[in-house]
Amino acid sequence: METGSPGGTPTTAPTTGTGPVWTGLPPGLLRMRRLLLTFWLGLTALGLGLLLGLLAAPVWAAFALLPLIGIAWGRVLLARNWRSWRYAERADDLLISRGVLWREETVVPYGRMQLVEVTSGPVERHFGLASVQLHTAAAATDATIPGLDPAEAERLRDRLTALGEARSAGL
Repeated sequence: METGSPGGTPTTAPTTGTGPVWTGLPPGLLRMRRLLLTFWLGLTALGLGLLLGLLAAPVWAAFALLPLIGIAWGRVLLARNWRSWRYAERADDLLISRGVLWREETVVPYGRMQLVEVTSGPVERHFGLASVQLHTAAAATDATIPGLDPAEAERLRDRLTALGEARSAGL
């Protein structure tokens, strides 16, 4: 079976048949999500510790350790989620796979794509990331590939747009 590496580079494992070449997401997305988790839960722990220490008793400030435990657990869960995201470009469609407990695989035919856009918010831009959003006629099949390098996101957008125009025109 062919798989994609977590670093965003397609890799191939030994296989008996042909399958899609999966591409994983770059590690910058994991770094960004971990930093945001640490920032917000660390800020919550600090605020909770100060609030409980001043308003209740200093012993109650120990409850501020709960968000810190959340940081440790969240970092593990974020890594598992990041490794589960991958996509593959095939001849007639794009496959997007994600999920740890509940696997979700979305198949988006090129001929059904109506709009392909690249978005990047301020935090994503700071980390050098962009997301590709695919819109189809059916709202249920809209799909997103988060955390790509901007150059890869633009390449993917241009390729998907060209393939979508060719398929919808019947070429």
